Amino acid sequence: MKIAYLGPEGSYSHLAAKRFIKAETGKEGEENLAVNECVPFRNFNEVFTAVSSGKVDAAAVPIGNSLQGGVLQNLDLLQDAEDLYAVRECVLRVDNRLIYKEGTPFSQIGRVYSHEQALSQCTAFLTREMPFATLRQTESTAFGVGKAMEDDSGKSAAIGGAHTEHLRPGFVMSEQCISDEVNNFTHFLLIKKGKEKLPAHSNRLYFSAVCPHRPGSLMELLQIIFKYGINMTKIESRPVKHRPGDFRFFVEADCDIGSETVLAALEAIRRDTLECKVLGAYQAE
Repeated sequence: MKIAYLGPEGSYSHLAAKRFIKAETGKEGEENLAVNECVPFRNFNEVFTAVSSGKVDAAAVPIGNSLQGGVLQNLDLLQDAEDLYAVRECVLRVDNRLIYKEGTPFSQIGRVYSHEQALSQCTAFLTREMPFATLRQTESTAFGVGKAMEDDSGKSAAIGGAHTEHLRPGFVMSEQCISDEVNNFTHFLLIKKGKEKLPAHSNRLYFSAVCPHRPGSLMELLQIIFKYGINMTKIESRPVKHRPGDFRFFVEADCDIGSETVLAALEAIRRDTLECKVLGAYQAE
């Protein structure tokens, strides 16, 4: 089994991919990873394309963070994808650490590299310890660590996960988490191609809907969810492309995709909205 993820090795997406392989195969350890394969890609567009084209069997993608909310790019990519569905989830604790040249005072660090979410999650630390440093966004935390370690001057640092390994000689990791909030979790989904990959039963459903552009239309959607006794766990909105003023709502709910009640609720939502699309079904972790 091949699972795509946002690389390089050592990113949180890589950790999620390894966890998904364990869940899919029921096996642990490096021997399992030798048989199966985590395949890194440079960006999320490439990750989704790899699944759609059949280059890989699945993809591990972050869909939301407990501090920053939805990963908007991946919400859009999942919505726009043809025949791709979320079939598993996993939740990883994010432990952000500063990686820097040993002996360098924080005040002398001029650049900090990391993924935009990691930079946002450490705003208080960065403002307090290195207020004049330039923040450089990278495609993943692992890319940022590699970029910082290319600079031997000590003026570059990175924010990486506590699990980061293979630091260059002379570079060290902060002993403590530098996040503004230490209880920080990222929600990952395992994406596969084909509606037949959805489980027959689940305890969580993920779907999107576009309400008519008129007063009360969102309330009508919520009333349907209430009427069928569905416990909604999350709702987020995104603008509908090329249709100014229209918004798509992404809804996660505790319910069984195989339940007749849930199927009836989805049918009611389809009748009362402009668009409705099932994005996934899985067991809550």
